[in-house]
Amino acid sequence: MQSSPQSKAFLCRRYTPKVEAALRERFALDLNEDDTILPPAEIARRARGSALLFVSATEMVDKAVIAELAPALRVIATLSVGFDHIDLEAARQAGVKVLHTPEVLSDACAEVAMLLLLNACRRGFEADRMVRSGSWPGWAPTQLLGMGLVGKRLGIFGMGRIGRAIAVRARGFGLAIHYHNRTRVQQEEGAVYHETLESLLAHSDILMIAAPGTPSLRGVINARRLDALPEGAVVVNISRGDLIDDAALVQALRSGRLRGAGLDVFANEPDIHPDYRTLDNIFLTPHIGSATHETRDAMGWLLIHGVEALDRGETPDNLLC
Repeated sequence: MQSSPQSKAFLCRRYTPKVEAALRERFALDLNEDDTILPPAEIARRARGSALLFVSATEMVDKAVIAELAPALRVIATLSVGFDHIDLEAARQAGVKVLHTPEVLSDACAEVAMLLLLNACRRGFEADRMVRSGSWPGWAPTQLLGMGLVGKRLGIFGMGRIGRAIAVRARGFGLAIHYHNRTRVQQEEGAVYHETLESLLAHSDILMIAAPGTPSLRGVINARRLDALPEGAVVVNISRGDLIDDAALVQALRSGRLRGAGLDVFANEPDIHPDYRTLDNIFLTPHIGSATHETRDAMGWLLIHGVEALDRGETPDNLLC
């Protein structure tokens, strides 16, 4: 495909100002001004005639959308690492290239992973609420006692780029790193590899979920696997919400079987499991893993550079199909 300032592009969600300005310079850009999540039929209607479709993880680009936009559509570019919201097979059959944004958000996501971990272990939600509500009676020797990190075992489920970035930061807090991955990483730097998820769970004082959000892993952290964790363990999810059985996690937290949890991602976002809002021993953030100015700019530029590489007849590193 050859893009030009006359190539029509549709932007489904608002990107950062710098990236939007760059898109306007390069394409005849139409965009969803109010930044609402567009259903598939509306994407197909509003993007009709576009050569490029810029989306995020919130848009479902299914077979029907791709069929409606073909043959004009040449590239789908998603501001996300995950791509389960795009029908890749339908894109291949229609000759549509698909770009995503790996690598550039690993550090930002690892930072939020540590934010979740620290708040879950040290009772951050309860502490903040105590001070804000005016109910803090002053310091006391046994007030809000939490889990210290030094010498504890952090089990990382998914040792990809984000998992490895988390491990780097976690070592600085004195955590021992254990992990389970589809393949053993070449540079373990003292981390302990577990061939099975069950083995990892048995050795995880804190379970960090950083595995890819694939259909085969939906519900993988279920009641049986939560029970395999040590008593008083903590669960953190920086991956995809549907990897966790929500009802099972709520029960484990409510019963005290688990000490706490930290979640940045949820099934059916933004309609999270309502019982999460009732628990004191859980720290919640609204899917902000990559939410820094620097990271979102870098993600946008990665897509732009990917499109430019395709124009030159090259294969960009962030090409999915």
